[in-house]
Formats: sequence, structure tokens, C-alpha cells
Amino acid sequence: MMKKLFWQDPYLTHLDTMIASVNGCDVTVAQTIFYAFSGGQESDVGSIGGREVRQARKEGKEIIYTLDEGHGLAVGDTVPMLIDWERRYRLMRLHFAAEIVLELCYRRFNAIQKIGAHIAQDKSRIDFEWVDNLASALPSLQAHANALIREDRPITSAFSDEANERRYWEIEGFARVACGGTHLKQTGEVGAIRLKRRNVGKGKERIEIFLDAD
Repeated sequence: MMKKLFWQDPYLTHLDTMIASVNGCDVTVAQTIFYAFSGGQESDVGSIGGREVRQARKEGKEIIYTLDEGHGLAVGDTVPMLIDWERRYRLMRLHFAAEIVLELCYRRFNAIQKIGAHIAQDKSRIDFEWVDNLASALPSLQAHANALIREDRPITSAFSDEANERRYWEIEGFARVACGGTHLKQTGEVGAIRLKRRNVGKGKERIEIFLDAD
């Protein structure tokens, strides 16, 4: 089974790995640092053996990487895997910003339900099933989130069930949440954030999250 080193060390940007299978343009590897879209977090961007990865997708516990035709790779080849670190780090920061905001929303609003989320390089967003306008709550949510970020508290990320690849993150005294994304080591790495509200349909609210330095 593929060893997913992006959980063990999400700060790795280079890995020498081995091609485990080839099926036309699709390949798998023995070990990987290349995250595939999951839980709303977009895939990494990068290369395997100098070939650009066109798509990364999960199939069960495997990750399938699609390369261009004529890639020339074969089972057993040892190849370098590289990811775009600037993109990965922004995704990690915006992902954890969204995790913090979501937990604060759960605490503030009784029975609010998350119905979607997306983590991209420019912003993250959370969609809720909620009848009221959330705009008036954003200054308080933003202030509380930024206070937690400034405290630079440690973030634990580990398996709750390794056999089934179930993971969680935890900030002691704040929350412990099931999540299989790539996580920061400290809340301070997120940096200051700002929030924006959007209405995306009747009975639905969206909170968009931006890195304040942008």
C-alpha cells in the first residue's frame, strides 16, 4: 500500500520514490508527498520523474497520478517527486484557518450545519445551511480566530485509526476534529485572516476566508 508521507511530514517538498504501477497515463508510487483532492482541499501541483502531474485522484487507499502520454516511466523506476511548496503552504494555512472558523461557528450557532467547503490557493470557504444573515457575526468570529492564531498554539495531527487511515487534528483546550488534510505545526503559521460573507441561495450562507497579507 502506498505510504503517504504528507501526513508524516507535510513540509516535505522533494522525495525520491519508486513507480509501483503503470496503466497508460496513470501511475502509482511506493511513497508519496503529493496530496490529492480530498475533504475540500485541492490537490498539490508538481511533478513525478520530471513529468508534470495532470491530475491526482484518490481511489480507495491509493492515489492515482495522471501524466502526459509518452511519459516513458516503468514499474520499478526510481524517480524524484516534487511539489510546489508555495502553493502547498498556502493551502495548509487557508485550510487550518477554515478549520478554526468552522469550530467557532459550531460554538456560536446552535444547530448550524456545514454543507460544503473548498480550500484553494487564493481563499477558503465554508458553506452552511442557515437561514439568518451571518454578516453581523463576522467581526467577532474574525477577532476570535485571529486571537487563537496569535497565541501560536501547537497543533497535533495523528491517526485515530491507522488501519483505516482516519486522522485528526487537535489544539488542546480548543478542539479535536477528524480530518485527513495536511496540517500546520502551530496556529501562528496561519497569519492574520479576514472573513467575508456571501449568500449562495435561500437558506444558505457562505463564509470566505482570506489571508490578510494578500
